[in-house]
Amino acid sequence: MSEVKRITTPLTDEIIEDLKVGDRVLLSGYVYTARDAAHKRMLEEYEKTGKLPFDIKGQVIYYVGPTPPKPGQVIGSAGPTTAYRMDKYTPKLHELGLKGTIGKGWRGPEVKEALKKYRAVYFAAYGGTAALLSKHIKSSEIIAYEDLGPEAIRKLYFEDFPVIVANDMYGGDVFEEYQKKYRKLEIDP
Repeated sequence: MSEVKRITTPLTDEIIEDLKVGDRVLLSGYVYTARDAAHKRMLEEYEKTGKLPFDIKGQVIYYVGPTPPKPGQVIGSAGPTTAYRMDKYTPKLHELGLKGTIGKGWRGPEVKEALKKYRAVYFAAYGGTAALLSKHIKSSEIIAYEDLGPEAIRKLYFEDFPVIVANDMYGGDVFEEYQKKYRKLEIDP
C-alpha cells in the first residue's frame, strides 16, 4: 500500500503536481461545500457580477449536504454526494482557480479535461461513512445561500479528512484503472 500524503489547503500547483491517481490523502484546512443548487446560483451570480461568494483560487469544494448537528456536534453526518451531478459547472470553476473537488463516483470527460488544463484534482471520499467523516470536520459556518438549507455554502475546517485521488492532472482515472484490472481478472483467473 502507498504511503498516506498529508496536504493542507489552499492547494498549490506544486501540491497538485505531486498527487497521482490512487494516492491516499489526509486533507486538512478550510474546504467549502456546494451541491447542485449552490453551483447553479454561484455561476449565475458570477455571470451577473463577476464575483463568487468566496475566493475560489486554490480552494477545494466538497459535494455534501450535511445533516443538522446534534447538541455538542460541529456538524451532522457529512458524506459525499455523487460528483457527476456537478460536472456541468465544474470546468468553469476550475478555470476560475478551483484546485480540487471531493465527491463520490466518477467524473465525465469535460471535468477530466479541465483537471489537466487547469492543474486540479478530484478526490473521492468514502461513501457510506458519513458519520465517521464528520468527525474530521472541526468547524462549520454558513457563508452563502442560507435559504438552500443543507445545500447552503459552508466553510468547513478539516483535520486529516481521508480521501483518495480519483482523477489527477495527468489524466489518470482510478475508476477506469480498477475496472481494467478486474476485467483482466475475469478473463485471466
